[in-house]
Amino acid sequence: MADTARSWKALFIRVLSLARRDRIQTVHVKLLFFASLKDIVGKRQLDLDVPSGATVNDLLERLESRYPALGRYRPIVLTSVNEEYVDRQAVVSDGDEVALFPPVSGGATSEAILADRPREVHRLTREPIDAREIAELILRPEDGALCIFEGVVRNNSKGKTTRYLEYEAYETMALKTMEEIGGFVRNAWDIGCVAIIHRLGHMDIGETSVAIVVTSPHRKASFDACEYAIDRLKKIVPIWKKEFFEDGEVWVEGQQ
Repeated sequence: MADTARSWKALFIRVLSLARRDRIQTVHVKLLFFASLKDIVGKRQLDLDVPSGATVNDLLERLESRYPALGRYRPIVLTSVNEEYVDRQAVVSDGDEVALFPPVSGGATSEAILADRPREVHRLTREPIDAREIAELILRPEDGALCIFEGVVRNNSKGKTTRYLEYEAYETMALKTMEEIGGFVRNAWDIGCVAIIHRLGHMDIGETSVAIVVTSPHRKASFDACEYAIDRLKKIVPIWKKEFFEDGEVWVEGQQ
């Protein structure tokens, strides 16, 4: 009996040792997919175990073997780890959140507007945007200029009639990136306040999808800051739109 007990104990230790070694040799990551990549994979999130030391590029290769249609996105796909843009040689660690998405088409829960004349307002919302209301909130007595840009849903795209749009976002990263843009704008120009608001979800023709509001003592600074903010938002904030036509639908994706 003693020999049998020792044999079982040795076997148990061996199995436990192998299990621990396996855990050390692999890391667990959470993958997030957006826009057309989400459609290809068929889900928003995928959990994956990969060898320790694996890079983002290794993840892409593994995913492409499972979902070959992802291969055509290889030249343009953008990647982030824990809500920070990274290149494909970045090494992933256990517990990382890795997001894969096409270039943004340039569009947390909604962040409440702060009282007492906030210097910056950044929001994602599923409610209609009232840019004038935001402007009244942030306009200061010392400001002599108020610049409002609104992007609205038009009824056509590339010769086809658009019925409506839907916007989606990597929300926590989108809000964080909008805050970075707002902070840069306030430091780079002599302005008073800046507000960046983007709507998500279903939008009909004529509705506002994005608004940039800038106040300043003089007009040129507000014009320049407003133009920079919307151009930068279109390039780096992870928001995408899907256009719906009479004969189908398509994700609108930008250039890397």
